[in-house]
Amino acid sequence: MPFEIIRADITTLKVDAIVNAANTSLLGGGGVDGAIHKAAGPKLLEACKPLGGCVVGQCKLTKGFDLPAKYVIHTVGPIWQGGNSGEGEHLLSCYATALELAKDRKIESIAFPLISTGAYGFPKDLAITIASNVIRNFLIDNDMMIYLVVFDRDAFKLSQSRHASIKAYIDDHFVDEHHDHRRQYNSVDDEAFVTYSINKMIYKEAPDKSIKKQRSLNDVLDQLEDTFSERLLRWIDVKERTDVEVYKRANIDRKHFSKIRGDKFYKPSKATAIAFAIALELNRDETDDLLLTAGYALSNSNKFDLIIKYFIEKQIYDLYTINETLFAFEQPLLA
Repeated sequence: MPFEIIRADITTLKVDAIVNAANTSLLGGGGVDGAIHKAAGPKLLEACKPLGGCVVGQCKLTKGFDLPAKYVIHTVGPIWQGGNSGEGEHLLSCYATALELAKDRKIESIAFPLISTGAYGFPKDLAITIASNVIRNFLIDNDMMIYLVVFDRDAFKLSQSRHASIKAYIDDHFVDEHHDHRRQYNSVDDEAFVTYSINKMIYKEAPDKSIKKQRSLNDVLDQLEDTFSERLLRWIDVKERTDVEVYKRANIDRKHFSKIRGDKFYKPSKATAIAFAIALELNRDETDDLLLTAGYALSNSNKFDLIIKYFIEKQIYDLYTINETLFAFEQPLLA
């Protein structure tokens, strides 16, 4: 998973570099800055003194000293002044310049705090959006393990409108497990669904009614013997996407995808299978079809599943947005 939101103490992470939300002097302060200086030891302050400070939106690098991380990238975030003084652009620059510096130093893993969201007052939901967008764009053309570190879940808030909408969806659709009757393919409608899914992959378009009538359920079930790997690769062809495009959108690294492609009988986790469905922008029936090949289904008795259903029904296929929501609702992340 090239990008992951985690709850942790950033000073304890064993990564190549951590990012310090510093002040312009780079000589230590409160919050994350103070915690990093304390954990790194006095040598960090001595290394920062000759740097001559740092301007807002830029960054400078030192060793990590007593930290588990090899390097510390110090960046200065903006103070929130209402949003009309370039705060967003400066925050974007903090993440972008840190990532470019890490790339230049051949850093393979990096952890960011939520820059400027403490004493500097930057709205957390807007900061999350900016950070995610920068990281997403960077990972399109680069390989790096990137963590966005949240000290506690209370510091990570969805917008009120999104939280309320998803909470209402869960409340409206949730059922107790003993009332959750799993879908069985034993009706005319279900036969039509299975036929549609397979025919769409074969013909690369929705078949007309005459094609559906010509194929028996047995013919269709013969096609359901695809493994997850075979069905995934077929969907990639049907959607006319490249492998790279799909595994990047699914938040899967190249090595992981190569394993899936090379192993016909690869068994994904449910989160990974869903991540690929999101990356391919499959609708609900198509998602059910892909999950079925891996032995999974989406249930109305599971909060995680209901959140996934919500985004698919809303045709929101941004995996980063979905993961932010899953994190806020204390659910496992995709991929």
